[in-house]
Amino acid sequence: MPRVVLVGPPGSGKTATGSAVAALLGVAFHDTDAAIEAAEGRSIGDIFVLDGEPAFRALERAEVARALADEAGVVALGGGAPVDPATEPLLAGLTVVFLDVGIADAARRIGLDRSRPLLAVNPRASWVRLMGERRPVYERVATHVVDTAGRTVEDVAAEVVTLLGTPA
Repeated sequence: MPRVVLVGPPGSGKTATGSAVAALLGVAFHDTDAAIEAAEGRSIGDIFVLDGEPAFRALERAEVARALADEAGVVALGGGAPVDPATEPLLAGLTVVFLDVGIADAARRIGLDRSRPLLAVNPRASWVRLMGERRPVYERVATHVVDTAGRTVEDVAAEVVTLLGTPA
């Protein structure tokens, strides 16, 4: 079982923060999106375009279930993973940190570019819509909420580690 699971929208810093938290804790870091890309040998964007969102979500569902059962360190989930009805129950009983972020910081961090399939058309409006849909789920599954707005990765990681009861 993971030491901590990070959830949040694109641009919240799940990968960067997850890597930093793992380093502070001396444990492994696992990013489910990166694992899917490695297993498939192509980007998530390509999977969406070539196979469709349902095919990607099936791959994601399987990888998330595997990671939550097998990974012992820090696990970062893709932005849409917690919304899957099969995934939410798997998060029960785990320490889940919702990395919250506003549109301004998310846009600066990821540029809201077209490499993110669900943000390809009108990226800012799409991000705001997705966040509106996903926020209630992120909040429901979260043990802790950490606001990442205007903060460094190191600062956010230190807060996460402190919330886990381990001095940073």
